[in-house]
Amino acid sequence: MGIPEFLLEVSLVVIVVVSLLTNLSVLLCFTQSSELRSHVPGIFILNLSFSNILLTVINMPATFLGVAKGALPFGDRFCRAVSFSETFLTANAMLSMAALSIDRWVAMVFPLRYSSKMRYRDACLIVLYSWLHSLTFSLTQLLMDWGGYSHTYASCTVRLDVERSATRQQQQQLAAYASFTALFHCGSFALCLLVLCFAYWKVLRVARSHCKRIDVITVQTLLLLVDIHPSVKERCLAEQKKRRQRATKKICIFIGTFILCFSPYVITRLVELFPSVHIPRYWGMTAKCLSYAKTSSDPFVYCLLRQQYRKVLVSVISRLMRKTHYSLSVHSASSTLDTTDDNCIARIT
Repeated sequence: MGIPEFLLEVSLVVIVVVSLLTNLSVLLCFTQSSELRSHVPGIFILNLSFSNILLTVINMPATFLGVAKGALPFGDRFCRAVSFSETFLTANAMLSMAALSIDRWVAMVFPLRYSSKMRYRDACLIVLYSWLHSLTFSLTQLLMDWGGYSHTYASCTVRLDVERSATRQQQQQLAAYASFTALFHCGSFALCLLVLCFAYWKVLRVARSHCKRIDVITVQTLLLLVDIHPSVKERCLAEQKKRRQRATKKICIFIGTFILCFSPYVITRLVELFPSVHIPRYWGMTAKCLSYAKTSSDPFVYCLLRQQYRKVLVSVISRLMRKTHYSLSVHSASSTLDTTDDNCIARIT
């Protein structure tokens, strides 16, 4: 085993551990907080977390074995099932991110009508569309037998074993496969990226307009307060600048992580459709691992860095620590009593 394979295996193990811990923490927050369950975006976050957990449990171990063995990790049928799950879960996760961006756009642009525009029924319909959209591509892949082990990506994924210089029937099958691959990535990655950019651009415009109004009020207040200390004015102006930058940073994180994790893999899958193009194996495996890394970053981007989730998670951890401390105290006290009783019995006898 070479150094690149070893680094890829370590990266996959780290991604699996972090993804499981963070996504399960999100589910734990939902089970412990009725306030989080009452929010409509929670439906999209739950759908995203379940997709990430299943992708971590099913697909990442198969890719790890593919990298370690350098060959098909399981049988053909099981590998087709893993390929089916990858297509479905990846598309479903992308559409969940797009749904979250639409929810934030509605909340920012129509704050007074948000409760009427984004109800539980609407959120469930969006999730249903996400499932149907993902199932359409994954079932098509399964029926056309376009799933299996790919040596380039060391994983069970979408692939077609047809030579470039094949018969006319095989060339038609290759053209159908190329059309499916292009349509799948345009209907998942490109569509979701377009929705993300449009929604967060609208959110950024509204956030900047709100910041400008707050800045005008703050400046007018500072001008009226003649006796205020200059250091206080400097702090107020610095806080205004931070407020303007905060919204831009968040939106750059939302869109940037999506592009950084998915675009290398998507571009690679599209480029390999062209004749006489050979994708290096190490690049294919690296792009695959980078797409998996999105599962471990999603909980931080959408949930765990927010104050509501942090409060719930801290309260759950502190509750568990108190229970553990109490059980240890009771155990030590009972052990002390047992020792005292034994000593008393020994003295009497």
